[in-house]
Amino acid sequence: MNIKISEVANLPSRFGDFKVKAFKEGNKEHLVIFKEALDEVPIVRVHSECLTGDALGSLKCDCGAQLEYALTIASQTNGMVIYLRQEGRNIGLLNKINAYALQDKGLNTIEANHQLGFATDERTYEMVTFILHHFNIHKIKLMTNNPDKINSISDIEIVERIPIIMKSNKHNEAYLSVKKDDMGHML
Repeated sequence: MNIKISEVANLPSRFGDFKVKAFKEGNKEHLVIFKEALDEVPIVRVHSECLTGDALGSLKCDCGAQLEYALTIASQTNGMVIYLRQEGRNIGLLNKINAYALQDKGLNTIEANHQLGFATDERTYEMVTFILHHFNIHKIKLMTNNPDKINSISDIEIVERIPIIMKSNKHNEAYLSVKKDDMGHML
């Protein structure tokens, strides 16, 4: 892997005072938000980019709420959030919006991805192992509901899975049901 790594910078935020570091992998730039004094076995959230949920407050998913919760927990526990630039389960923003349009016509999130020629989930997690090794972390408490993340993170001991359950709303109930029933998420 040809990875470029930034310096460490301060990131004071409404969630707490963090440090940040960027990792450039090809044309994707991932961000790690962390407390300076990480716990020996830190709580780590691997969060895939969701512009509509994270920045715009979309109610069609639970991404923004999960990110805010993860940043709060990272601040309280000397943890880390790995923000992977894998918009729309790694189909990109344009395709994600096209998938939204298909969902508006009645398809679910999986059917929409398939209609556009994509797999159910195109994300990968090799970068997570690289980042954790860079920080000399070999054991984590992983904050996730996604079994694919647990199974895809290699060479790192996951000593505990911490659920990240957000309250549903009328706009994301069907989406969350598909994640649970069809994708095996532990909701």
